[in-house]
Amino acid sequence: MRRTSYSGTAALIAGYIFLYLPIFFLILFSFNESRLPGIWAGFSTKWYHLLFKNEDLIAAVLTSFQIASMTATGAVILGTLAAVSMVRFGLFRGRTLFGGMISAPLVMPEVITGLALLLMFVSFERLIGWPSERGMMTVTIAHITLAMAYVYLIVQARLRDFDQSLEEAAQDLGARPVKVFFRITLPLIAPALLAGWLLAFALSLDDVVIASFLSGPGATTLPILIFSSLRLGITPEINALAAIIVGIVSVGVTIAGIIMMRKKG
Repeated sequence: MRRTSYSGTAALIAGYIFLYLPIFFLILFSFNESRLPGIWAGFSTKWYHLLFKNEDLIAAVLTSFQIASMTATGAVILGTLAAVSMVRFGLFRGRTLFGGMISAPLVMPEVITGLALLLMFVSFERLIGWPSERGMMTVTIAHITLAMAYVYLIVQARLRDFDQSLEEAAQDLGARPVKVFFRITLPLIAPALLAGWLLAFALSLDDVVIASFLSGPGATTLPILIFSSLRLGITPEINALAAIIVGIVSVGVTIAGIIMMRKKG
């Protein structure tokens, strides 16, 4: 038993090292004096000062966060409506096709999704004149199409485990279905909605393939900017930005963990 526990602990430690050692080096070299990656030339914080003076990088960060916020909100709304339709409405005509179309982005390669949406927007532009150009709105719509499928799965799983007697009791007391949904159902599935929102936000913030098809002037996201800079070499300013993002996420996770421990206590 002890050998098994020791081997499991060693595998766990090796897994954590494999996952987090690259992040450690990324943060470490954000304080590197040298511009060349992998060559340590002394401790310096100049890249953090240059980061806030880099207007293109700051603009890409703001654009990415704006698109990700709109994507997460839209995906939660549409994914929740789809999940409610599939779980609460029972059998209806076209149910199988509807469920397959919602889940299609999960198994479809992002290259195909991006190309299909690009052709769709080009066709719409020729027919009705919208959208006039590819930019933030087209990227947001594409990201909602992808992220909605993930939100749908999360909310659907929560609704299936949901105690429907609470809704039935509220309706027996005279509450209308809309009021039951907003006063009973939504508060109880709020953790699933929050999880779906965060997942959709992360998916949008991390996307490169779809955004590369649908972005245009003034809508350069952070992943596209980093990917395009690979040809000329990534500057330590990007390391500094990544270190700040990792720090913000770490603080958020720590605060969430403390709140959960206090609730359990």
